[in-house]
Amino acid sequence: MQIREDNSKKLDEMRRTVDEKLQKTLEEKMNESFRLVSERLEQVYKGLGEMQNLASGVGDLKKVLSNVKTRGILGELQLGSILKEILSPQQYEENIATVPGSKNVVEFAVKFPHENGGFTYLPIDSKFPLDAYTDLQSAYDSGDAQAVKAAAAALCTRLKQFAKEVHEKYVLCPYTTEFAIIFLPVEGLYAEAVNRGMVEILQREYKINIAGPSTMAAILNSLQMGFKTLAIEKRSAEVWTLLGAVKKEFDTFGTVLNSAQKKLEQANSELDKLVGVRTRAIERKLKSVETLDDGTSRQILEIDEE
Repeated sequence: MQIREDNSKKLDEMRRTVDEKLQKTLEEKMNESFRLVSERLEQVYKGLGEMQNLASGVGDLKKVLSNVKTRGILGELQLGSILKEILSPQQYEENIATVPGSKNVVEFAVKFPHENGGFTYLPIDSKFPLDAYTDLQSAYDSGDAQAVKAAAAALCTRLKQFAKEVHEKYVLCPYTTEFAIIFLPVEGLYAEAVNRGMVEILQREYKINIAGPSTMAAILNSLQMGFKTLAIEKRSAEVWTLLGAVKKEFDTFGTVLNSAQKKLEQANSELDKLVGVRTRAIERKLKSVETLDDGTSRQILEIDEE
């Protein structure tokens, strides 16, 4: 009986110990879980706040870009940055009238140098038909084929209008090149123009090339290589001219030197004749004359002894 009571007490103690440990472990796990959930919720709230700020910023950017003048300024700044990065300030002009007497100024014009010191302009103007491009993207998102077709046609019409305007305002040979460049500041917009075949159409109908940011950089790098090649050719021509002048002077110098050599040979011959023939003749005449000693000869000739 006593043993049973002892066992019962021990079992009760063990049960209480186990219950206390389980309760403590459960509370620790619950607290840890609540802490982790609280941290995750805090991160979610923070992310939602950042997304709201981003959405607000996108809205502000959209509001800014909805202004045609502001879009033009952004495109001009981007184009100017690319030109400044690749070309030197002497190789292009900013806000310049490429047609003499015209009040229409193009944003930028690259200068092609002539041999006579003059130059020809290559007009470059930035255009940003954001509304037409946005309408096309919305049509893509809607999945409406007719809407896509209509938006694409509207975008192509805008690009043709820009090309016609740029050609009429800024292109006039021989003051400019036969073509000009329209800079599209968004790669997606340029890709749409290429996919719609506008590169060939604008070149054929308006003599206008279009370029996106990366394409514009490639074109300017090619022009820069051409400028360097032209400079090398110019320097090579100058060196060739200089070598021709040196050759002429060297030929003249050779003629003068040959003449001087002949005169020296003639003088040497005359000197040899004077020294040799005349001296031998004098020696023959004086052969019979008795030679005096040095003292007597100096006294007669009144030569002082040193």
